[in-house]
Amino acid sequence: MAFELPDLPYDYEALQPFMSKETLEYHHDKHHKAYVDNGNKLAAEAGMGDLSVEEVVKQSFGKNQGLFNNAAQHYNHIHFWKWMKKDGGGNKLPGALQKAIDSDLGGYDKFKADFTNAGATQFGSGWAWLSVKDGKLEISKTPNGENPLVHGASPILGVDVWEHSYYIDYRNARPKYLEAFVDSLINWDYVLEMYEKASA
Repeated sequence: MAFELPDLPYDYEALQPFMSKETLEYHHDKHHKAYVDNGNKLAAEAGMGDLSVEEVVKQSFGKNQGLFNNAAQHYNHIHFWKWMKKDGGGNKLPGALQKAIDSDLGGYDKFKADFTNAGATQFGSGWAWLSVKDGKLEISKTPNGENPLVHGASPILGVDVWEHSYYIDYRNARPKYLEAFVDSLINWDYVLEMYEKASA
């Protein structure tokens, strides 16, 4: 299965003022496209051109760094675009998700504080995650393109804290970007969809 650059699920202007058209154009059209192009080349060279992106991520981790970097970033971004929507965010969560966040993470406010803190304290480039592991929700952070798939967990929400995801709009104020992401951008319906798959 060759990697393909997905279309954005909304217009380039849809996430303004929290994420600008310029950021989406660079982030999707340039950065994500590069992961797809490089990933396809490296997957073919490694004899993994027919595998799903999840399999390439798992099989290349710790063995083929170049392929892993591009495949993992492709996987992360496929979902990152869907984890956001116009008029998203906020604390009105689908019931099943609210229940899990209450029982596993101490409620929405604690989730928000811990999730934004994970993103703010990730040194350098990386991601903050909400995942299902062993049937429970957990918050984590990873460097570069690494993701919970390679740590035995199923990611259901991730936020990109590479500078290209926020620098045009927020300069060096990463915490402000993370707050805007949680308050105004998260597509909780897609998080629920991933949660249900991970919990099945």
